[in-house]
Amino acid sequence: MKETLSGPMVPPKSGKAKKAVVLLHGYGSDGNDLISLAQYWRAEMADALFVAPNAPDRCDINPMGFQWFPLAADRINSRMAGVETARPVIKEFLEALWKQTGLGAADTLLVGFSQGGMMALDVGLRLDEALLGIVSFSGGLIGVETIEKEIQSKPPVCFIHGKADDVVPFQMSEAGHEALVRLGVKSALHLEPGVAHTISMEGLGFALAFMREVGGALKTQ
Repeated sequence: MKETLSGPMVPPKSGKAKKAVVLLHGYGSDGNDLISLAQYWRAEMADALFVAPNAPDRCDINPMGFQWFPLAADRINSRMAGVETARPVIKEFLEALWKQTGLGAADTLLVGFSQGGMMALDVGLRLDEALLGIVSFSGGLIGVETIEKEIQSKPPVCFIHGKADDVVPFQMSEAGHEALVRLGVKSALHLEPGVAHTISMEGLGFALAFMREVGGALKTQ
């Protein structure tokens, strides 16, 4: 059993957590990278607790960062094997967070970038209870061919991807979006021309609009 995940957090602006936003970083990064998203959303999400756990393993190519799973020359098979290994670790983290805060899946937004976006989709669609929503920046749905048999819940999903991404092809988000729509999942897709492997301000805004739309994500003033 891997050690319990931990990482930076930002408490709710209102002082009482009614929602949780769990941020999963990309390959070779850490929780400090994505916790910065809280500064963009916190003003409109006053009741949200933001938490960004570090992945369980040190990155193979950057010992200062972490990885949810290693990358191999065969990216397809390494991703398939990798999500199988990382999935229970993230599930355990979510269960511990919910037990500690009194919140649940329906109060939680799972947000990830790149490899973290892949994990957000992988885990979020296999939970018994639907999350409030899933947001994947520059990620993609691993196992598009098997998701119909493995999906356990159908939370709203948002894919955001730059069309100039040369690290994770935007077609991965496109294919994932189309697969989920076929399964009756409420899915939004935002492709950004000229944007590379990053989170843009436009992407942040689209994600916030999605969070508003799923309902209950923001504090009523």
